[in-house]
Amino acid sequence: MFDLDGVLVDSEPVWEEVRRAFVADHGGTWQPDTQSRLMGMSTQEWAAYLHELGVRLPPDEIAGGVIEQMAERYRHELPLLEGARETVRRLSGRFPLGLASSSPRALIDVVLDAAGLRDAFTATVSTEEVPRGKPAPDGYLEAASRLGVDPEECVAVEDSSNGLRSAHAAGMRVIAVPHHRYPPDPDALALAWRVLPGLDALTPELLES
Repeated sequence: MFDLDGVLVDSEPVWEEVRRAFVADHGGTWQPDTQSRLMGMSTQEWAAYLHELGVRLPPDEIAGGVIEQMAERYRHELPLLEGARETVRRLSGRFPLGLASSSPRALIDVVLDAAGLRDAFTATVSTEEVPRGKPAPDGYLEAASRLGVDPEECVAVEDSSNGLRSAHAAGMRVIAVPHHRYPPDPDALALAWRVLPGLDALTPELLES
């Protein structure tokens, strides 16, 4: 099971830039802990949170505006992380792959199409499609259900605090690949079965162990 943002695509800096500008342009105030709080939230959750920061638009318009800007940025230049495409292709030849992402469905599809990886995943889930976003386990549980496997038989690859907590709460073994700019909290990182320096270290042999 893969996360998307921060694991396969270096999107967190883009999300921060786009949402920070959106908040400023629409009368809100970005707080010091805003980015860390946003990581893992579903679309409905982060749009409501930005509204609470003072954005003078209803949450559905906030979500639509931010997602449109994100999609345009991805179409212009997709920030795939080093080794992402190769790792997914390497593992998809050995294991059925799922994806559980806090990104909206529209952006998941844009990323996978632009990267040429849509066919590598048997199941993909956006937290828009489940009741709760990360750190709740809903997205990972739904992805396992769509794969037809027990969550305890799955290994999840995550980078963020809320993502690590979500996969662990789902009963999955968790591999952390921390982002250097947005490192997870120590208590969340402690939930990981393995901590890897990058995707190149994510090998079939490691998963089979």
